[in-house]
Amino acid sequence: RGLFSFLRNNYKVKTYKNLLVSPFSMRERWADLIEQEIDHARAGEDAWMMLKLNSLVDRKMIDLLYQASQAGVKIKLIIRGICALIPGVPDMSENIEAISIVDKYLEHSRIFVFCNGGKPKYFISSADWMTRNLDHRVEVACPIYSKAVQRELQIHLDIQWRDNVKARILNDIQD
Repeated sequence: RGLFSFLRNNYKVKTYKNLLVSPFSMRERWADLIEQEIDHARAGEDAWMMLKLNSLVDRKMIDLLYQASQAGVKIKLIIRGICALIPGVPDMSENIEAISIVDKYLEHSRIFVFCNGGKPKYFISSADWMTRNLDHRVEVACPIYSKAVQRELQIHLDIQWRDNVKARILNDIQD
């Protein structure tokens, strides 16, 4: 109800208990989740994330993903469109793998999964990691608490990650 109230009367900035809402808190909450994975990796614990977006171009988010990779966080990216991050570069992004899947149908799902110390956190969102989405628009991400829905999302991600027909590997090819 609070988000819809904001949309009707957008002069009142709200805080939200569970939702990540841009331009108010989404960037900071994503950063917190990435930094938490960095802390786990530095402590020698499992640390990973799997992110599915249409576009990844926000410099600050990319820099955080590079920091996470350098700390030992394993990162899998499924990026449909623009990806300004360069995966697989030694000493920069060697723990990041990325693919792109483009088919004849425009597919918009955005899914974020963080290891969270062995208790994965799942989110779905309207927002890509672009400056305009994180800082200049009202966008929403919501946590997924249902174990059944989490399993469905994970199956979806795993199927796409194993795609060997439409998927293209994103990497730093230099000839």
